[in-house]
Amino acid sequence: MSQQPIVLFDSGVGGTSILKEVVKLLPHEDFIYLADSKNAPYGIRTPQEIIDLSVKNTELALSMKAKLIVVACNTATTNAIFYLRSKYKLPFIGIEPAIKPAALNSEVKSVGILATKGTLSSELFKQTSEAFTQGIDVIEVIGKGIVEAVEGGWTAEEKFIEQLKEQLHPFINENIDYLVLGCTHFPYIIPQLKQILPPHVKIIDSGRAVAKQTEAILEKNKLKTSFRGKGRVQIYSNADNIFHIKKLIEEIPNAKVSRKDF
Repeated sequence: MSQQPIVLFDSGVGGTSILKEVVKLLPHEDFIYLADSKNAPYGIRTPQEIIDLSVKNTELALSMKAKLIVVACNTATTNAIFYLRSKYKLPFIGIEPAIKPAALNSEVKSVGILATKGTLSSELFKQTSEAFTQGIDVIEVIGKGIVEAVEGGWTAEEKFIEQLKEQLHPFINENIDYLVLGCTHFPYIIPQLKQILPPHVKIIDSGRAVAKQTEAILEKNKLKTSFRGKGRVQIYSNADNIFHIKKLIEEIPNAKVSRKDF
């Protein structure tokens, strides 16, 4: 079983920001990534719809002989991972906003969370936030149109930049010193965020932490591959146009991208 692939899924291309970090840390492993762009964004869907989509993706991952599944989507994690872990036996790695390090390191005791509606309204997010933000002002903003812009490849367009500026006003007004990205699509707009936010604001995403957790779970379950060559990376997208995803993963030179209905 240790020679079987690690499968990641997300509501589109955003989770490739996680894939890059995991491939970098575990270069000998085989990876399959499922980009469910056809159903993006998950953040506007009901909790039951998110669970149903997560089950669909998990069943496909199992048919591909996954040894471990990374739910590379904050919305799917916060709404569905408890159900997935209760229904299936293999290990699951989830993605949660990195609230804890932001809260612990904030000097002004004011941090921002930029996430989807589905994540911010979830019970898991509420529990995590309450556990680590005592005495901290937490400014939550629903990122509107960001997932669609990343999926469509128009994050550099002026219209999007202006919309983003409007959304970031609360963070600037409340003088945050840490911004937590609560969606795996959002690291792809870090250059735009840095242009708009004051230079002292530190931006945190979950990619590196997820990669380290994946390695730890593989070791705990004795699932690390014994192969010492470069692993294979196969990406499947159900979007009609896969050119954009190819541009996003250029730094994974051995990755292959294919269109697949699922």
